[in-house]
Amino acid sequence: MKRRNFIALAGGGFVAAAGAAALGTGALSAGMPAETLVAWQGPGAEADPRRRAVAYAITAPNPHNLQPWMVDLREANAITLYCDRARLLPDTDPFGRQILVGHGAFIELLVMALAQQGLRSEVALWPQGRLPAQLKDWDQRPVARLVLSPGGVADPLFAQVLHRHTPKVDFDISKPVAPAVLQQALAQASAGPIKVAGTVDEQRLPALRSLCWEAAKVELLTPATVMESLRLTRVGPEEIAAHRDGISINGAFPRAANVLGLLDRTAPPREGSPAYDQMMSRFGGHSRTAMGFIWLATPGNTRAHQLEAGRAYVRLQLKATELGLGLHPMSQALQEFPEMAAHYASVHQLLIGKPAPRSEADETVQMFCRIGYPAAEVLPSPRREVSALLRA
Repeated sequence: MKRRNFIALAGGGFVAAAGAAALGTGALSAGMPAETLVAWQGPGAEADPRRRAVAYAITAPNPHNLQPWMVDLREANAITLYCDRARLLPDTDPFGRQILVGHGAFIELLVMALAQQGLRSEVALWPQGRLPAQLKDWDQRPVARLVLSPGGVADPLFAQVLHRHTPKVDFDISKPVAPAVLQQALAQASAGPIKVAGTVDEQRLPALRSLCWEAAKVELLTPATVMESLRLTRVGPEEIAAHRDGISINGAFPRAANVLGLLDRTAPPREGSPAYDQMMSRFGGHSRTAMGFIWLATPGNTRAHQLEAGRAYVRLQLKATELGLGLHPMSQALQEFPEMAAHYASVHQLLIGKPAPRSEADETVQMFCRIGYPAAEVLPSPRREVSALLRA
């Protein structure tokens, strides 16, 4: 699923120097706190194969890095997955579709990690019935139940799990993506009800880049949606380590500004402010440097379709990692809040030649991603500990 590290303050030497003094010598390193990245080293000596599998699954992509998963391991030879209702995005994702795509990615990594240990998973989606359409009606029914037995077959893509990171950077516009590379990536996700397609055709790219940018502006300029991101923004190592989720920002200027009380997270950035300009520049760059696009569509928009889309998406991203290719969701146009309606219609028409879905029986685009070769290092995102996800 996307994470928006968009708040930055270009304050010049005074802010940097004053912030450095306030934070202490050497305190402005941009690296993430080491304890927040432990998950990317694997489960270590964990003996329980189910906990080992969860340790890999928590690296799954998910919207705003909320990590909205809860697992119950109290039943022998089984894993039951729930949604943490405290980790939803009611403004940007008012029906919970993106959240469930993230759950699908978690399920797929669970299955792969169990298979790596010789365990086969029988996955039952919605064993007590699917979650309702409205977030206000969501309860604690399980999303999926995995029953384990011997006989799992290792998946070659598992080797990429701890190397998979979402590239929230511009792509190198001097390096086009070859059609053959695109086809290799698409082949990994074409399974079951999922329709996977993509393009690197220079004739199609301008319209799709424009759609990305115009849709991103709607999200960034709609007060409710931008404030939802601001509330999930973690600035500096202390906040990042305390939460291990959300939108992590550890650059020198934002941290210095935060210490000096100059970084306002109580209101949307004002037009013309450094934060506003940086926010727009980041998403403009992401859209402009897209060297191709990949999308996933399902024949309907049921809760099961959303989960299956997530399973296919993480496989696609693992294959992209293997190929050295960056795959970054730019799915703002797929968000279902009212202000996005025109772009929601456009993305369906441009990608699948159909109007926006009106019911769960209509074909639906679930993911829309830009592809390319990253122009800068792609870093991992913080993750919570396995113990934080376990249901007592």
